[in-house]
Parts: sequence; structure tokens; C-alpha cells
Amino acid sequence: MLRAKNIWVMGGDPRQAALAALLADDGHSVHTYALEQGAGMKCEPSTAGADRADCVILPLPAAGPDGGLNTPLSERRHHLEEVLDGLRPGQLVCAGMVDGRLKELAEARGLTLRDYFAREELAVLNAVPTAEGALQIALEELPITLHDARVLVIGFGRLGKALAPRLRALGAHVWVSARRYEQRAAAQGMGLGSEGVDRLPDWLCSYDLVFNTVPAPVLGVEELAALKEGALVIDLASRPGGVDLDAAAALGVRVIWALSLPGKVAPVTAGRYIKDTVYHIMEELNL
Repeated sequence: MLRAKNIWVMGGDPRQAALAALLADDGHSVHTYALEQGAGMKCEPSTAGADRADCVILPLPAAGPDGGLNTPLSERRHHLEEVLDGLRPGQLVCAGMVDGRLKELAEARGLTLRDYFAREELAVLNAVPTAEGALQIALEELPITLHDARVLVIGFGRLGKALAPRLRALGAHVWVSARRYEQRAAAQGMGLGSEGVDRLPDWLCSYDLVFNTVPAPVLGVEELAALKEGALVIDLASRPGGVDLDAAAALGVRVIWALSLPGKVAPVTAGRYIKDTVYHIMEELNL
């Protein structure tokens, strides 16, 4: 653990509220801003003093749908420029899912910007609560048990590798669809069925449940039309997702696009993962 630091947590959802509490438990001097509706949060009324922080932590994603700071737990809108203008050149800012605009704003102000969501350790750990949240959705939404259900997992990256074994442990018959031969070999080595992605429409008709983990167009009109009647599709991919939602609606296919599951199903765990990742960034910078 790092020696005591002055850390500001600005904006975000229950993950950031949990993050602030965890940082305080570790003995740091923690200030929060734009988190007024977080449980037990006492927030600063302004960013005054944030320029003295050793690290400023922005949310995941850093920017909201309106382009401002992502602040679902705040009572008002906060502009990114407003937040960054209160910081000093060279100051460390850790943010999640950093986009081009935030990079430009940070560079223009001479800030040291790091994207904690781009870190491999966070991606690997986040797969666990995402997989558990996906199972929760399936258990709540399916009219059948996962035991003996035929389930397809599209993609076998970090999330697919966390999800597929958990489905199998519940008694599901699990297949993996992956583009790369080594991914399909890894699935077979875990006792899972495997197929390529080039002929999905030919064999989608046999599945009760389909999970997509690929953030690129995978399930279009042809694939969705091939699904068996009553099949459930759960899209776990980040934006832009992998399912043609308009086509699904026209075909009557039930699709649940489950975004940001770690923050919804396990915000304290997700906050701990962010905390540890920020610690790694600070250690690498000798802060």
C-alpha cells in the first residue's frame, strides 16, 4: 500500500463512491466532488484545493453522454473544462475510458493523464463481476434453468474465459464461438464446445441462450433470424455493442444489452479493483 496521499475522487457511480471509502480506509486524505448522492458521501462544494492533490481520479467512463464529466450521482452537470481548469500542470489525473477530447483537454493543460480502464490487470479482474452479473441476468430472465440449457458464448477473450466455465459449472452445455484457432483450442482444452464465427447462421438455431462479448457487429439480421424461437441474447460488449438492436426488435428477438455490470452488481469490488490499479499507476510514476 502507498504511503498516505491527498486524493480527489470526482464524479462517477457507486464504484467511485466505494473507491473513495476504500481509499479513506487505507489512510489517505480523500476529497470527493460531484458525488453528492453517493451513500454517506460528504462532498466538496467546489474544486478549490484539488490542485494540491497527489492524484485526481475521474470516473469510468470519464465523460458522460452529454460530453461533460460523468456524474450520475451529482445534482448538476459538470463540464470537463471546469474540472481540469482547477488543476496544476504536471498533476496526475487517472480516468476510465479516456476519449480523444479528454486527451486534448489534458494535454492543453499539461496534465499527466492515465487511463486505468486500459490497464490489463483491471480488464482481467473486471471480467469476474461482469460474468457474475451476466449469470444473474440469465437466471432472472430465462424460463428454464441454466442446468441442461444450450448456451453459446461469442468471443473468448478475458470475459469469455471468465463466463464460459461458470456456465458449465452450473450444468449448462456451453459452446464458444471465436475467430482465432488458439482461442477455440483453449475452449476445447477446458471441455467446452467450439466453433468459428464465419458460419454462425448455420448453427445458431440450437441455442437457448447467447452471450456476446465482442464489441463489433456480430449478430446482424441473418444471425438473429437464425435463432430458435424464444432464445435470449445478452450482449455484454461495450459500445457500440455487437447486436443489431433494430433488427432484433423487428424480428421479435429478446436482447438485453448489459453495460457496466461491475458497477451495478458489485460496486465495492469494482471500486477496489480501480483503487489497486490506480496504486499501480502511482507506484510506476514514483508518487
